[in-house]
Amino acid sequence: MKRSNYITRTGWDRLDKELKFLWKDERPKITRSVSEAAAQGDRSENAEYIYGKRRLREIDRRVRFLMKRTEDLTIVYPDPQQEGRVFFGAWVTLIDENDIELVYRLVGPDEWDVKRGEISIDSPMARALLGKAVDDEVVVYTPEGERIFDIVNISYKLEK
Repeated sequence: MKRSNYITRTGWDRLDKELKFLWKDERPKITRSVSEAAAQGDRSENAEYIYGKRRLREIDRRVRFLMKRTEDLTIVYPDPQQEGRVFFGAWVTLIDENDIELVYRLVGPDEWDVKRGEISIDSPMARALLGKAVDDEVVVYTPEGERIFDIVNISYKLEK
């Protein structure tokens, strides 16, 4: 399944911050430590050198990914006309079958974090929520079976 190319402003800022940190702070620091370790002589048994080179490859791989991915992303800002319906960037409050309240925000696949209550727009839950309104019933098919939720609130809080 193809990933969506949408991202919130907050998500974009996080990716941009990570890219700048890796490129301007972390990579130069690791490069210095690799140079210092290389100056100590035999590189084949120098753990600091080997680890540093491996870490540089990881950083370079992540930097390449972030640079390529950010070129493809589109920042989506909530539209006032969306109020009352679930679309990208919405905070949705749900009540499940056990009367447990859940709050999720629909975000891009590059920024989801369940601990922060953010789910990918490509997830089954988000797909089921799209276009729905308050008081709508949503059926989500999970590996454990069918789950039913009621939408009790939809908001598009302004991002910081």
